Amino acid sequence: MRIVPTLLFVAMIAGAWNHFSSRPVDHARGTLAPKAPVQLARSGLPSFSVKGYQIMPAAEFSLEARVLSTEPYHVGREADLSPVDLALGWGPMSDSAVLDRLQIRQSGRFYFYRWSDQPPIDPSDIVEHSANMHMIPASDDIKRRLRDVRKGQIVALSGYLVRVQAADGWRWNSSMTRSDSGNGACELVWVKNLTVR
Repeated sequence: MRIVPTLLFVAMIAGAWNHFSSRPVDHARGTLAPKAPVQLARSGLPSFSVKGYQIMPAAEFSLEARVLSTEPYHVGREADLSPVDLALGWGPMSDSAVLDRLQIRQSGRFYFYRWSDQPPIDPSDIVEHSANMHMIPASDDIKRRLRDVRKGQIVALSGYLVRVQAADGWRWNSSMTRSDSGNGACELVWVKNLTVR
């Protein structure tokens, strides 16, 4: 009969580990990621194939940003390539003074925010300093590290904004600007390098 207490103990330890390893990272007020993402158009970047999809780089891309939210995906065609979305903020959207006054969530490959009473900054600044990004890992190691990213962490990544096409005509295209919102406004990022702090 010692099996039941042992199983309960193991379950408690696993639950505690899951709680502490996935809890959000808190920060004092102040801008943590001041610079805007860098996007460089490059003609002639070669396309390549991954899991039966043709990946066509559209621009070199890099950024350092605060993680506003993470959302894993396991079902759907997009999940074949992108197992996680990161909602990311830079400039004023990396400042706890702003973020503490916003409610942020992700669902269905979108990122949503709202506020009570007045917005903490001009809504156009929210749009231009944050984005939901679909992450396509370039390796199993990056895939594992993307899945471990927590809300509040600072990520620095580089790779490509890409367009994806399947043999049956299915397409998935990255946004190419940070000033759009709504359907089609998410970046589709081939992640070659990733650091997390």
